[in-house]
Amino acid sequence: MAGQGLSEDEVHGIREALAAGRKPKVVFTASAGQIAGQVGQVVELTDPEVSEEFVVVRFGRDELPFSPADVAVAPRGTGRKVAEPKPEPPVEQPTAAPAEPEFVLDRVPAPRREESKVEQQVEAKPARRAVKAAKPKGPAGLTVTLAYADGEWTVAAQQGAKALAKPYVVKPAEALKIVALVDVPGVHEAVEQIMAAERAEAEQQAEKLRAELAEIEARLAELREAR
Repeated sequence: MAGQGLSEDEVHGIREALAAGRKPKVVFTASAGQIAGQVGQVVELTDPEVSEEFVVVRFGRDELPFSPADVAVAPRGTGRKVAEPKPEPPVEQPTAAPAEPEFVLDRVPAPRREESKVEQQVEAKPARRAVKAAKPKGPAGLTVTLAYADGEWTVAAQQGAKALAKPYVVKPAEALKIVALVDVPGVHEAVEQIMAAERAEAEQQAEKLRAELAEIEARLAELREAR
């Protein structure tokens, strides 16, 4: 029976075997469809982050991608043909000739009946096995991240393993517009709490600056009167 798919250790072992120039044999599992139980050879391991079907298997004349759940490591000796003993031809036993009468008078030979024998040779054609159609690889996933840290809002973008935009600072109003597109109550509440804390801190700083400015204005007025 086909196995339950490749484990992470088996995938690592196949990757090392490919690096050494070998092409390990695998057997298709039940999740591979009608080709379950058939044997193929792994010829390549692509990037698993791009597609979950990163195990490229040669089956017949085709090289198709499968997921680790579709194949399992083939047991030793799988795919070898065992020579079958040839049957010995049967020994023909001599048949006794029918006894003929010693004397026959006025014997008329019976007409011979010729039977036409038509031999039909039917060439058995192997049934076509359904091969799992290869899925076209789509573009890598796109991730856009809105983050808040140390009093600043930043936005970053990444596609797959490639960074499209490094984190850059955006205004709080722009951050609110982005969050408004996300219909999740918990997110809105968290953003409102951050904004409220920032407003309170800004108001405290403004009051402090106003008080310092009033003191400076008063000192400047005193200095003007002392002329």
